[in-house]
Amino acid sequence: MIRFQYNKTSLQQIEKQLKMRQRTLPIIKNKETALRLEVKRCKEEVQALEAKLQEQIAGYESMYALWAEFDASLVEVKDVEMSVKKIAGVRVPVLNNIRLEAKPFGIFSAPKWYFDGINLLHGLAKTAVEREFAAAKMDLLDHARRKTTQKVNLFEKVQIPGFQEAVRKIKRFMEDEENLSKSSQKILKSLQEKRAAEAEAGAAAEADPTTKKGGDA
Repeated sequence: MIRFQYNKTSLQQIEKQLKMRQRTLPIIKNKETALRLEVKRCKEEVQALEAKLQEQIAGYESMYALWAEFDASLVEVKDVEMSVKKIAGVRVPVLNNIRLEAKPFGIFSAPKWYFDGINLLHGLAKTAVEREFAAAKMDLLDHARRKTTQKVNLFEKVQIPGFQEAVRKIKRFMEDEENLSKSSQKILKSLQEKRAAEAEAGAAAEADPTTKKGGDA
């Protein structure tokens, strides 16, 4: 609900608000488009990483009979290096590096496939972290996209039409008020002219001697 008064000051304020939103709307629309494209890219990245992870898990399962002999604690995520950057004005996490560490084990006593197992777990851990980062980035961007879409709809469907209607109403009221004022002035002027004419006619009649004689007879 847009509050306004039927006067020039209120009209100027409403027109200022309207122009601001009309200038801002294209910028917000461009941001929404950019965010929509980024969300689409992130979704494709998450799907690709998910497919890669499932493929790696399938490789893990193919060695299921051997994993009972494997010490999974040999591989751990030591550190995840990340930074933050802005995408379409939204701060999102960026994965820079994943530090994985393999603990020492008896090379001669352990089965030969241990190296393959370590490499497989390395791949699983790396892909899983990458997928989580991609999913987090997608969620942040999609949240911002939804908020931006809401703002576009608010400006485009509610506020701009509302301010435009308020401007029309104020201008119409002021025009009607001006026309009424002009009409009142014309009526007043007409009455004043009529009274002046009547007074002039009365004064002329009093000054006419024939009128006086006719009155004495």
